[in-house]
Amino acid sequence: MGGIFSNSVGHKLVMSITGLFLILFLLVHLSMNFALVLNDVSLFGRHWGEGELYNTAAHFMISTPLIRLMEPLLAAGFIFHIVYATIITVRNRRHRPISYAVRAGNHLSSWSSKNMYILGFALLLFLGLHIWNFFYRFRYTTMPETVVNGVTMDDSYSVVAALFHSSVIYCLVYVLAGLILALHLSHGFWSAFQTVGWNNLKWIPRLRIISIAFAVLVGAGFAIIPLYFLFVR
Repeated sequence: MGGIFSNSVGHKLVMSITGLFLILFLLVHLSMNFALVLNDVSLFGRHWGEGELYNTAAHFMISTPLIRLMEPLLAAGFIFHIVYATIITVRNRRHRPISYAVRAGNHLSSWSSKNMYILGFALLLFLGLHIWNFFYRFRYTTMPETVVNGVTMDDSYSVVAALFHSSVIYCLVYVLAGLILALHLSHGFWSAFQTVGWNNLKWIPRLRIISIAFAVLVGAGFAIIPLYFLFVR
């Protein structure tokens, strides 16, 4: 087992497994954040006013013990994925001037695959900004309060709305982050499944199409949120 994880195949397997874990998180995170644009709508048998659906979702995430326990695991997954990618990239560049995800002559190579580490590093910088703007404020500062369906909770929606309304630059940064995320996922998604075994001639073209569709969906999903506050709300 140790021999497997000490070679390039093992390195890619570790990156794929941790990458799939983070992709799952992105889907959950996007599902919750998309509630920001669902205002004055009827869902789940009731009508939701401005910010009520998002505040309820954020309150659930903060007040649920299991989810709070998952946060350190999620943080560890991000850190491990980033650190491991850095180690692999440094090692590979000592032997050849290409990134860990690229094979010379591989027709599936693309600009994204050749720049996965650069894209990942850009996402890391954005993650720091995102944690400061939202996670830190939500958890460690005094939050405004609101009442939804008789329950007093933090008015997380107003904090998000205030940030995006306060600066066009912030909105553009978040839109750019959505684009970078889409580029990163466009290669990482199919590459992860290819590494874990879906690498025959039948599945590779399908995974390529699915990965592009998934990347566009996720990237656009996150980018729509700041644009919504910039132009609609």
